[in-house]
Amino acid sequence: MTAAGTTPARQEAPAARRVLAQARFEALGLLRHGEQLLVSVVLPVLALVGLSLLSSPQLAVGRWSDAARIDVLAPGVLALTVLSTAFTGQAILLGFERRWGVLRLLGTTPLGRGGLLLAKTTAVLAVLTLQLLLLGAVAGALGWRPDVAGLLPAVVAVVLGALALVSLAACLGGALRAEAVLALANLVWVLLAGLGGTVLPAAALPGGSVLSLLPTAALGDALRDAFVLGAWNGRALLVLAVWGLLAGVLARRLLRWSD
Repeated sequence: MTAAGTTPARQEAPAARRVLAQARFEALGLLRHGEQLLVSVVLPVLALVGLSLLSSPQLAVGRWSDAARIDVLAPGVLALTVLSTAFTGQAILLGFERRWGVLRLLGTTPLGRGGLLLAKTTAVLAVLTLQLLLLGAVAGALGWRPDVAGLLPAVVAVVLGALALVSLAACLGGALRAEAVLALANLVWVLLAGLGGTVLPAAALPGGSVLSLLPTAALGDALRDAFVLGAWNGRALLVLAVWGLLAGVLARRLLRWSD
């Protein structure tokens, strides 16, 4: 009971409910963002179709040398989609949310930096589910026949990869001005898409042993092992987990609610 003329104190919603509400808002925003869908869906589909029709560059290398080209290509394009949605799109969105004052408003809520990162990762995973299903259907039409036994390791790899890349996006988008974020995020996307072991396996590139330590290369290798060999790539998953942990800690320090 409350005293006459007083207003009952508002109670904060449970942390899980706050995160899910913010994740729903973020997911709907991603699905309505035309430029984001261009980078995360249209370009990967074009890469998938275009590279499947060419005989070079060589994709079936190393332990995947006996696999069909499309079977090695498709997991790499799925990794590219994760990079596009979880890193490039989120970094740019964060940069402009800070400029528009959206993050300043969120900073007045009980969500917190950790809750915001978790909500963004959850939203990315929800949107990625739709995007990866679409790309999987296109790849299937082109002849991709993934190993069903690799579904679980692939899901684990995507979750760890999304967490690592969203955290890295928060480090970039949460610390720099929007114009700098826009330029750097797109530049990093181009470099990692071409030379980061994403579409092209790290083993097919110079310095592959070093490149395999990048989160994009680890994600690509984990997905290729999952869908081509039906196997777990423990080393790649460990690399993704370490990137996610370190980037998450750094993002909590670098993320600013306003410019």
